[in-house]
Amino acid sequence: MDKTVSPDAISTILSNPSPESSSDIPEIVVQVLDLKLTGNRYMFNASDGKKRLKAILPSNLSSEVISGNIQNKGLIRLLDYALNEIPTKSEKYLIVTKCEVVSPALEMEIKIEVKSDESGIILKPKQEDEVKKDGPGIVLKPKQEMVAKSAAQILRDQNGNMAPAARLAMTRRVHPLVSLNPYQGNWTIKVRVTSKGNMRTYKNARGEGCVFNVELTDEDGTQIQATMFNEAARKFYDRFQLGKVYYISRGTLRVANKQFKTVQNDYEMNLNENSEVEEAVNETAFIPQTKFNFVPIDELGRYVNGTELVDIIGVVQNVSPTMSIRRKSNNEMVPKRDITVADETKRTVTVSLWNELATNVGQELLDNADKSPIVAIKSLKVGDFQGISLSTLGRSTVLVSPDLPEAKKLKSWYESEGKGTSMASIGSGLGSLAKNGARSMYSDRVSLTHITSNPSLGDEKPVFFSIKTYISLIKPDQAMWYRACKTCNKKVTDALGSGYWCEGCQKNDEECSLRYIMVARVCDGSGEAWISIFNEEAERIIGCSADELNELKSQLGDDNSYQMKLKEVTWVPHLLRVSVAQQEYNNEKRQRVTVRAVAPVDFAAESKFLLEEISKKVSHQNA
Repeated sequence: MDKTVSPDAISTILSNPSPESSSDIPEIVVQVLDLKLTGNRYMFNASDGKKRLKAILPSNLSSEVISGNIQNKGLIRLLDYALNEIPTKSEKYLIVTKCEVVSPALEMEIKIEVKSDESGIILKPKQEDEVKKDGPGIVLKPKQEMVAKSAAQILRDQNGNMAPAARLAMTRRVHPLVSLNPYQGNWTIKVRVTSKGNMRTYKNARGEGCVFNVELTDEDGTQIQATMFNEAARKFYDRFQLGKVYYISRGTLRVANKQFKTVQNDYEMNLNENSEVEEAVNETAFIPQTKFNFVPIDELGRYVNGTELVDIIGVVQNVSPTMSIRRKSNNEMVPKRDITVADETKRTVTVSLWNELATNVGQELLDNADKSPIVAIKSLKVGDFQGISLSTLGRSTVLVSPDLPEAKKLKSWYESEGKGTSMASIGSGLGSLAKNGARSMYSDRVSLTHITSNPSLGDEKPVFFSIKTYISLIKPDQAMWYRACKTCNKKVTDALGSGYWCEGCQKNDEECSLRYIMVARVCDGSGEAWISIFNEEAERIIGCSADELNELKSQLGDDNSYQMKLKEVTWVPHLLRVSVAQQEYNNEKRQRVTVRAVAPVDFAAESKFLLEEISKKVSHQNA
């Protein structure tokens, strides 16, 4: 039997523009015509041979077109859809939310002639329940007035009927997230809160306000970010609880700002004070929990100073006390706490927790630090402080001892092997830090001349390179260190009376520490350059702390021991990971090269690297 369209499929869709559930949809097969990409979605004309209806495939079905499953002049079966009216246009659009391919492209468009003697439609009186058609016979329900129920109405219906909530939800018209667009009117969604940000304040030309975001996930796994400002933010901040399921209605959608979006969705949602948010009870297993895309710690290098956020899972190794940091933008003090986590790659990384995460979750981790808890953290920013570091944002989520397969696997590894294993910091630069393309001492290897001969390097943002070089000079008369707070490492000044004053911590301390901040001249076979070196990297190069070097300098007022120590470290080969950025001085841009990681030369690995480079050059010359 030839594959063809369903008779009067378009009339069937028009008579039931918003089916209450997929079980209400009869067999509807249409032909795809005039398939084309418009923006980031595919549009087409759905045809039953007699009539046409403009249709849109949501972005999650674009892959079906790209892979060739859905083709122009092919046939698809509609499994779920919604018919939307677009205010700016007179016609209605069919939003295909679920479909399956019936046939690839046919040779030609299906056309069915309409004949008066074979129209086959027998209309019964208006009061009868259904309309029947002779022949193959599909049963068409008469057109009914479809009323979209709000979140509050659905909850009132459920409270008046003691049937299970899941079964009731199947009888309501709950829209999947993938079907929503800015042109829709009334809709209700059923979603789980999989991420909740902190309440943030802002100040602009229109005044002051507050805002917070949540990430919502429906039963199909589709996600969307919802934002609330001012009155709506204050109204819904306490109502939205992480992990709970809600019915939401009376919101608006707009095209997502790519710079700020955190989920894969073309749209973002705004909820105002008139939006309805009602908790759906007994829905613990109905909608997926928070989704993670974990990145191993030894692969974080590729994300440094990028726009992409990462998720990690690790064993907590260390938790610092809470410290207060003064925010430059508004001079406000905000709490911060650093934790160190490790994973099966035997690498560690420092994660900075801010605001409520520092005081609440951070305190929980501090209280249980001796038990080495597992943490899963979503939406972290990757920075280059101390080589590589992570920092939470307002939208970040931290789960302690999560019920995840990855957490159980990591806990088992740590108990059996990891607890007694030596861990190295991902920022230390020791050995190869990379797998599958992550940065290491043997990636992005360049000569010093490559850096110094390109004055525009790092003009827009810092760029990173690896170099093999020698320290040729460290000036002994430079200011090689600064006095630092023992808590936050910021610069301190002499306090009134005695001790030292830390502006960052807003307190006096009797003691302080010295931290390196120096410059050195380095050279290789191509040339030389001046580089900036900070504390951890300088300690590895000089071989002692700034406090210890200061003691040598102060011995008997003789600088000989101090100068000998500096000479000892010259002409020793090092592998350096450096950043190159532009710095403005006296209205003139200058290139600044900063050491981000230091490692001794592994001569076996270095020889292998050089042989590979020689092989590449020989192959290139013979090509």
